[in-house]
Amino acid sequence: MNTLFPNAKPRTQAPYRFDIVGSFLRPETLKLARQQCACGECSPQQLQTVEDQEIQKLVQKQKAIGLKAVSDGEFRRTWWHLDFLYNLKGVALEDVEKYSTTFKAHMHRPVTLRIENKVEWNPEHPFLEHFTRLHKEANGYPIKFTIPSPSMLHLITCVRTANPQLIDRYKNNQELLFQDITQTYLDAVKAFYDLGCRQLQLDDTSWGEFCSEEKRALYTSQGVDVDAVAKRYVEVLNAIRQAAPADMAITMHICRGNFRSTWFSSGGYEPIAEILFSNCHVDGFYLEYDSDRAGDFKPLRFIKNQQVVLGLVTSKSGTLENRDDIIARIKEATQFVDINQLCLSPQCGFASTEEGNILSEEEQWQKLAFIRDIAEEVWGK
Repeated sequence: MNTLFPNAKPRTQAPYRFDIVGSFLRPETLKLARQQCACGECSPQQLQTVEDQEIQKLVQKQKAIGLKAVSDGEFRRTWWHLDFLYNLKGVALEDVEKYSTTFKAHMHRPVTLRIENKVEWNPEHPFLEHFTRLHKEANGYPIKFTIPSPSMLHLITCVRTANPQLIDRYKNNQELLFQDITQTYLDAVKAFYDLGCRQLQLDDTSWGEFCSEEKRALYTSQGVDVDAVAKRYVEVLNAIRQAAPADMAITMHICRGNFRSTWFSSGGYEPIAEILFSNCHVDGFYLEYDSDRAGDFKPLRFIKNQQVVLGLVTSKSGTLENRDDIIARIKEATQFVDINQLCLSPQCGFASTEEGNILSEEEQWQKLAFIRDIAEEVWGK
C-alpha cells in the first residue's frame, strides 16, 4: 500500500497517470530524408516511406515503455501548430521579416499565418491521412493525437500583431471570425472522430502568454482586452467539448514556448486560473510545472472536475530530476487538487518543431521511464 498517497488509484482513460505531451525527437534518418525532399533529392513518396518506418519504430517503443496511448511523435510535421492551421481553408502561410514571438534561441525562418478567405475545415486536410496511418500502425492500441488549439489561429492573426490585417469579412467583425473558427473545429473534431480518434489534445500557447505580465501589458497597449479574449477562447473550447461525443477525450496542453530547449513567456497561472480552470470543460489540462517560470500550485484551487497532468519533468534537458523532489511536488499539488485528479508527464513535447530540444534520444526515453516509475509508485499500475 502507498502510505504517502493511500487513496491513489490507477486510471484507465485519457489522460493517463503516466502520460506524454506528444512530440518526440526526430531520428537522424528522418531529418535527412526531409532535407533531401526539400532539395528535390527524394520524392514525397520516399519521404513518406521513411516517416512510416520511423513512426512504426516509435509506436513500438512507446508501447514497450508502458504508455497507455501512442502518438506519431509529430514526425510528419515541421511545426507543432502551423502545419495544421495553414492547411485549413482560408488560411495561408506567409514569410515575414520577424517571427511573432521571440525565443531565447536562434529561430528558423520567420513565418506567420494570414487569413485570406473565409476560414473553413478542409475535408482533404493532410492530418486526416496522418491519423489514418497512425491508426493502422497502432493496430487497436489507443492513440493520442495532437492539433493546435483554435485559440492559436486568432492569437496569431489578431492578438500578436498590433495592426491585424483581416479580410473584409472579419475586418470589423472578429465575432464572425470566432464563429467560423468554432465551426471549423467542430467539423475537424467530427472528421477525426469518424476515423477512430478518441483522444484529441489541443496544444495552446495563448494561455502561457496570458500568464505573462509582460505580454499582457503589451497586448493591452495594442488595444486588446486580454480577459475578454480569454473568455471568448473558453467559449470556443466549450463548444468543441460539448459537441464532441462523450467517449472522445478533449484535453489541452498549455505551453510557454518550446524551441531548441528555450521558451518565450513566463508567469504563473494565476492571471488566467479562474477564467480557464473554473469555466473550461475540457477533460484535462496538461500544465507546465518544471520550473519557477510556471509559478506555484495555488491557481489549481480553481480546478473543477478536470484531470490535471502535472508537467513536473522537463523535456528541455536530458538531466534527470530527483525522484523525491517530484513526489514531494505531487504531494504539494494535492493541497489544491485530489490525488486522483492528478497525472504526471513531461512539461512539453521533446520536439515541438522538427529541430527538437537539446537532449539525446536515449535521454528522452530515460525521462519517460523515470516518469513511468514514479507514476506507478504513486498511483499503481
